[in-house]
Amino acid sequence: MMWEMAVFIGFSLALVAGCLVPNQWLPSRLPNDKLMHFGAYAGLALLAMRIAPAASAALWLAGLLLAGWLIECLQQLVPGRGFSWRDMAANAAGVAAGALCAAALASI
Repeated sequence: MMWEMAVFIGFSLALVAGCLVPNQWLPSRLPNDKLMHFGAYAGLALLAMRIAPAASAALWLAGLLLAGWLIECLQQLVPGRGFSWRDMAANAAGVAAGALCAAALASI
């Protein structure tokens, strides 16, 4: 379980860094923004479900949604970035998909 926590923390830090840099610092040819949000939050949710005890799994998922909202709010302070409800929807869909994948994998 230690490696999952290390990957979760590293992935989280990379996500925050990528979301809070000015647009001009990002490569010009990135994949679809909403797919990146979906994939990042699905991956974090999958890792969170592997780390979290069953009793606190819902709190971990809620924490991911709260972190996504906070990042979106902070983006308003970054040049060329702003809050996006569509990004929040992609984040929430990713969290749900990651949690469902984790449940499916746990039953195998």
